Amino acid sequence: MATSLSEGFRLFRANLEITDLQAPVVATRQKGVRAAVESGFEVLDSFLTGSYARDTMIGPLKKADVDLFTVLSSRYYQNQTPQGLLDQVREHLRKTYPTTPRVSKNGQAVTITFTDFMVDVVPAFNRQGGGYLIPNANTNSWLSTDPKRHIELWSEANEFHQGDLVRLIKMLKAWNRAHSERFRSFHLEAMAVKILTSVTINDFPSGLRFFFTKAQEATVYKLADPAGYGGDVGAYLTGTLLTETNQSLLRAEGWALEAEAAIADGRIDLAFDKYRMLFGDYFPAYG
Repeated sequence: MATSLSEGFRLFRANLEITDLQAPVVATRQKGVRAAVESGFEVLDSFLTGSYARDTMIGPLKKADVDLFTVLSSRYYQNQTPQGLLDQVREHLRKTYPTTPRVSKNGQAVTITFTDFMVDVVPAFNRQGGGYLIPNANTNSWLSTDPKRHIELWSEANEFHQGDLVRLIKMLKAWNRAHSERFRSFHLEAMAVKILTSVTINDFPSGLRFFFTKAQEATVYKLADPAGYGGDVGAYLTGTLLTETNQSLLRAEGWALEAEAAIADGRIDLAFDKYRMLFGDYFPAYG
């Protein structure tokens, strides 16, 4: 519980973090998965990507997924379709982890669902001209991307915002998780980076409200891969899902505006209520 807005946001930020005690668990698990992939494939390089590497992952760890990017020899590219490659990786990992609850194809990765958290294994190939090619099971095609460049871009943007961009992205992820997780994680992050380009995050209440307002329009337009490879990271948002997502953003904007009005009126208790509507139990209660 907290009695001031600054204390409330401090506790909120703390509630979002993966604890230091969990970091060794992640390190041990990903090393085991790397070894498992290397036992069945010729791996040229492997490294952590995704929200864990970009420092935008939120707790609890059990609901998180750690992305392991594995760059394979080009001979697999020559001999396999995108779906076929993911099937091959999945079958090998099933043999390696026969007692693990679930090993499944998931978009561009093979997901290993452990009891404590998930690991997404993303097979990839070096791309001529830079970056990487990864399989897309949904379209059975190859996607161009560069997760190392994403980390650089996020770091540069976060430095511009004096560390507050990553903190705000984690808050947005808490909102997304509390309200049906309609946004895919990377899309939400990329939108935040773009929307907050060249503006200043003066404080978290106004920064959050600004995002919710601008995001309603941003979802309508194509958002290319920030690393410069085209495509549309928000292509999955169509039809009913797009409508529901924008309705959720509109509700979030309303709660954020009501919270700011309550702060201006000195009704900190009411502001806490609105933030708990936005973020659920991640945000502390007032008192």
